[in-house]
Amino acid sequence: MKKALFIMLFAFAALSAVMAQAAAEEDVLTVYSYDSFASDWGPAGKLIPAFEEETGIKVNLVSAGDGVEMISRVELEGEDTNADVILGVTDDFAYRAYPYIESYESPVLSDIPDELKFDPENRLIPFDYGAFAFVWDSECGLDKPKSLSDLTDSQYENKVILIDPRTSSVGLGLLLWTYNIYGDGEEFESWWKAMKDNALTIADGWSSAYGLFTEGEAPIVLSYTTSPVYHVMNDNTTRYQAIVFPEGHEATIEGIGIVKGTDKREEAEKFVDFILTEAQIDIAVANSMYPVNSSIELPDAFDWAPKPDVLFRSGATDPAKVEELQTKWLEIMTEIN
Repeated sequence: MKKALFIMLFAFAALSAVMAQAAAEEDVLTVYSYDSFASDWGPAGKLIPAFEEETGIKVNLVSAGDGVEMISRVELEGEDTNADVILGVTDDFAYRAYPYIESYESPVLSDIPDELKFDPENRLIPFDYGAFAFVWDSECGLDKPKSLSDLTDSQYENKVILIDPRTSSVGLGLLLWTYNIYGDGEEFESWWKAMKDNALTIADGWSSAYGLFTEGEAPIVLSYTTSPVYHVMNDNTTRYQAIVFPEGHEATIEGIGIVKGTDKREEAEKFVDFILTEAQIDIAVANSMYPVNSSIELPDAFDWAPKPDVLFRSGATDPAKVEELQTKWLEIMTEIN
């Protein structure tokens, strides 16, 4: 009798533990983000613990690749996705995310300038922004390029790191940038053919590209106008400089959205509001991007992030045009090979 009672009590305790663990898992907010946000040098290491401490909400942060790969994962998972929030979708690829996210009228929207909002239904809410640029090692001994056309000069052969526009929002940014400068005709094709010769490699994402650059593999890399901020703040050097071209630069805006059908709606809203308020300065510094919240004051290091006089907003480009440009780019690259 005692043995049977012991077995029953043990089984009940085991069942209670399993149920408690399941309940704990249900209380976790799952956030999909791009790799650099969740990396050792990204803002997540500081922000996630701060949010958890402030709200009591546990966060499961999933590093889901580059921004494009993150959307592809959500598309593949569909209604079965574990994500409650997706963070880091750029305006260029927003159209692919819209079917999977729902509107949120955050009270912080009033602090975000209208020109930075790219989704009229507020499914994706901007949290930072920047402009694509080539970052140059000023100690490399090469002439500083003064335009996109300059980059095709033979002195830059195997000296430039590019990024694939099919797998990276940064790579797509350059594709749209060149489209704005050259159109999609002969000049566009000529530029990309010349750059194929000058490219050391075409990386699959920004993290791998910039890692090669900082390791000294090549003196020029596709990145952001704000990238030098990191080196000023963390390395105490102005060696790495963003080059601003007079013809203009492609802008990029990153957004955050709540996944459709989540049963963590309240927790997700709190996380979004946190990203748009207390997290803004840390995201700006760690991501080397500009905060969207107009009330945020930036450190002096941002003086090394030059703002272009001309910005292209191709995030509103017809999705069919984006796909057409990606196909054209692939044909050019294949032809060269």
